[in-house]
Amino acid sequence: MSDALQVSVIPEGDRGTVHLEDRFDTDIADVWSAITDPERTARWIAVVTGDFRVGGELRGSFTSSWEGTMRVEVCEAPHRLRLLSGSGDEQTVMEAVLTEDGDGTRVVIEERGLPIADAPYHAAGWHVHLEDLDTELARGTREPWEPRWRELLPAYGIVTA
Repeated sequence: MSDALQVSVIPEGDRGTVHLEDRFDTDIADVWSAITDPERTARWIAVVTGDFRVGGELRGSFTSSWEGTMRVEVCEAPHRLRLLSGSGDEQTVMEAVLTEDGDGTRVVIEERGLPIADAPYHAAGWHVHLEDLDTELARGTREPWEPRWRELLPAYGIVTA
């Protein structure tokens, strides 16, 4: 991961979007594999089971402790993956868009539909997830998720005791 990680929270009324962008020094096929191959996702973000095809249902147990089901809304290898979770007012959308960038890959991730009060917590969480993705792409071993998340909370405006 470069020093170019950009993270922002975009308010939309009582909801919000967490938007992240970064560039990884590997080809797009490697990044796509890391976000869609269950063997690889288990090493950096979540144990995922299910069907990665459009309309398929996935079950995820994330390093952040969130567990739930997601429906695949878009899966356009190797460029775009969009997952829906929850329903009604509680529905969120997670989307990853990958583009070739020279000899690397630019990744844009958004999580939309979050309660605005929760968005900074998710921003810090996604920050850790992208660090863990970088570790996976380098074939390293990630550190425990929660201590790093807690360390990042003040950078996202969360005061901790």
